[in-house]
Amino acid sequence: MTATTAKTNLLGMSQGMLEQFLAERGEKPFRARQVMPWSHQRGVTDFDAMTDLSKKLREQLEQDAEIVLPTVQSRHDSEDGTSKWLFATDGGQAVETVFIPEPGRGTLCISSQVGCALDCAFCATGAQGFNRNLTSAEIIGQVFVANNELPRRDNDEPAVTNVVFMGMGEPLANYRNVIPVLELLITDYGYGLSRRRVTISTSGIVPHVEKLGDECNVSLAVSLHAPNDELRDRIVPINKLHPIADLLDACWQYAAKRANRFITFEYVMLRGVNDSLAHADELYELLANRPAKVNLIPFNPFPGTEFRRSSAETIRHFQNRLRQR
Repeated sequence: MTATTAKTNLLGMSQGMLEQFLAERGEKPFRARQVMPWSHQRGVTDFDAMTDLSKKLREQLEQDAEIVLPTVQSRHDSEDGTSKWLFATDGGQAVETVFIPEPGRGTLCISSQVGCALDCAFCATGAQGFNRNLTSAEIIGQVFVANNELPRRDNDEPAVTNVVFMGMGEPLANYRNVIPVLELLITDYGYGLSRRRVTISTSGIVPHVEKLGDECNVSLAVSLHAPNDELRDRIVPINKLHPIADLLDACWQYAAKRANRFITFEYVMLRGVNDSLAHADELYELLANRPAKVNLIPFNPFPGTEFRRSSAETIRHFQNRLRQR
């Protein structure tokens, strides 16, 4: 009995990867620029429907390739227009994707891993442990599904105008699979998003921050959450490997590689842990006169956590202190 050769899923391939795949089959590079808009912009997964491809190429693709989307386990829509998908994975654990509509834009928050290995003390995903990295197809598939299920905007543009890697997982710990996705998001033959509208959120894997700045410099958000190493070691354990000084140095180098670029620093507000005015002063000293923006995030408690959300008054005082400084 002859073994059946598995087909190659083209969904997560960057333009360069797809050009190579087609070159191996005797096709010119421009064929990749024809295939990509069919799938990523028009939502077509059937090669036979890609009518500007030759019949020979369509038959070749049908034989060797496929475009396979991640499986939607469930979708929930809120009255405010927010939508949440759970995508099934082969390990039985689902990953989450959330669409957040705002005036003038629609932001899609996507996942890059099944679980997370970084074990940040205040993070519900970290408490679940790490299962595996998502493939490039599983990551970009979240954008594909959202763009094709959500109603288009008034100007007939796709609903998703911004993509943030702020779902499950540490994207820079899945660097190899995330880079093709970033390329698909910003290329004109993929989703055509501005680099400023694509944001990687990282806890601070310094070597990959430096590498990303050279390879695909999109917007960067850093999960800082503490203004000194002693406290950050406790709540963001990767700080023991990449302390704040090294992380910030990589951030400033990253920002310098593109004009008018700033780094967003995420700071979850934990009652009695990192929310004092003294902490605000320390944070100011770290970021003063730098291309930095601070995003203060009220903590969202989950079962089993030791942390509590800072009061609204405490958050307001912390915010005002930063503004005054």
